[in-house]
Amino acid sequence: MSAADRARDALTRLIDASAAERILISTAALVLSILVGAAIVLVAGRMTTCSPGDAVYYFGAGFCYDPVLVFDRLFLGALGDPLSGSWSPEGQFSVTLRETTLLLFTGLSVALAFRAGIFNIGTQGQMVVGGLATALLVLWASTLVSGVVGTVLLVPFGVLVGAVFGGLYGAIPGLLKAYAEANEVITTIMLNFIATGVTLYLVSDTFKDPNSAANQTVTLPDYAQFPTVLFGGRQDFSLVALFFGLVAIVGLYYVLEHTAFGYDVRTSGIQPAAAEYGGVDAARTIVASLTLSGALGGVAGAMYVMMVLGSFQSGVPAYGFDGITVSILAGNNPLGVGFAALLFGVLKSGTIVVQFATDVPPQLVGVLRGLIILFVAMPEFFRLVGRRMTDLGSRPVATDGGQTEGETDE
Repeated sequence: MSAADRARDALTRLIDASAAERILISTAALVLSILVGAAIVLVAGRMTTCSPGDAVYYFGAGFCYDPVLVFDRLFLGALGDPLSGSWSPEGQFSVTLRETTLLLFTGLSVALAFRAGIFNIGTQGQMVVGGLATALLVLWASTLVSGVVGTVLLVPFGVLVGAVFGGLYGAIPGLLKAYAEANEVITTIMLNFIATGVTLYLVSDTFKDPNSAANQTVTLPDYAQFPTVLFGGRQDFSLVALFFGLVAIVGLYYVLEHTAFGYDVRTSGIQPAAAEYGGVDAARTIVASLTLSGALGGVAGAMYVMMVLGSFQSGVPAYGFDGITVSILAGNNPLGVGFAALLFGVLKSGTIVVQFATDVPPQLVGVLRGLIILFVAMPEFFRLVGRRMTDLGSRPVATDGGQTEGETDE
């Protein structure tokens, strides 16, 4: 058997891997990334100068950086030191859950579009638009109600506003792709720049808080923000927001797997020609998929405004682009997005702990985080690419016994 045949067989086994096998592969990749990362830390520590008292010793040699301490802080530090005996939900654990909550929605946004065979790179812009709309409309509505009643009404209202405006912004590249054959990668990337530029202008001029030096809107009253449950307000996290995220995971999974719309999305993503031959309205599916994808991105923007900041500020972190990585880690499966978002949240939160608890340079910490993401994502990436190559290689057969489109007599 040639090397090409062995590679093809390995790719086929990876494509057909069961859920349990994929979990084992991802776990093995995570362990391997830690081992490689530990070697990098040791090499970097060997090349750095430090006093003998600050050095750690492995294999009879001294190193300035301790890989055990680095990965302990990266993972256990992000979880609030659960083995310390004095664990509390406050502190770094709530930061991890905050990052996870936001990444749930951006990951679901990207995953839905990818399942439809659409590369939505515009989740960041949809998040920005949804966030600004939420800040402005909730601020207006907060003048009409207050107190506990205000919280009960305004929190769902803010989520709905983010979803509507994010969905409308997502529908733009959907309409362009469906009816003008515009490449969605180009249109969504350009719409990211438009969203960032327009919102920057609005919050630095028209809607700027006159009492703040920052480019931001007026801060929402406390009753118009997500309430904290079990967690204090210092870390800007709410279990209510996480509950919304878990509902979104289950809801999107049900929609994709058990509804007619989900069937249209899945078949369009796997084999567009066969789906259209079977009666799927390709244009409508494209627009609907990108609209729903944008709505999930807009909800992430609403969460960022009503849970994290309490207002809209320019310079929204790149949660939308992180959602692409989360989606790939999850294999575009809504249920997998939950675990992938948690892993990514741990890495983002743990990076902060490592920088404060060790002398390791932040650049090296970034390398370790990227290494872990790369190792864990690559099996799923090759699986998705391999499946797409396999699907493109299999030509649809006309059910009436005739020729498929593009086939000619010889």
